[in-house]
Amino acid sequence: MTSRAIVTAVYPGTFDPITLGHEDLMRRAAGMFERLVLAVAVGHHKKTMFSLDERLAMAQEVATALGNVEVIAFDGLLRDFVRDHGGKVVVRGLRTGGDFEYEFQMAGMNRKLMPEVETIFLTPGEHHQYTSSTFVREIATLGGEVAEFVSPGVLARLNDKFKGR
Repeated sequence: MTSRAIVTAVYPGTFDPITLGHEDLMRRAAGMFERLVLAVAVGHHKKTMFSLDERLAMAQEVATALGNVEVIAFDGLLRDFVRDHGGKVVVRGLRTGGDFEYEFQMAGMNRKLMPEVETIFLTPGEHHQYTSSTFVREIATLGGEVAEFVSPGVLARLNDKFKGR
């Protein structure tokens, strides 16, 4: 009888906020790998609506139902995070052709930095193909309804952010 090594996948992102599209990809990746690390980026390259602690809490709330998902903050190079956590696969989501071009370039660079790690691309289910954190933030900021794009816990946090506006 041979024993199979546990494969750890890392799904990185800013998750500002985590959307139902992210959740869809997380659930599917969790079903493909023995261990999935949801790597919540500090986001030093962009201004986030939610603090790192808020984004971690929202992601953890969503990940709780999945027994093999860990939510961990990261700062610095993805390569270092993946290696530090024993990752063998990086999971990235693709919604549009524009995403593909950017993600393809990033996957190529990651291959140069960590040739032992593979990148896989997942597309969200049809209901989430156009959902993005950027759109959710913009719609919520302008007083629009975003309940169909985020979980109830995330919706509550968004509503709290814009209460009284």
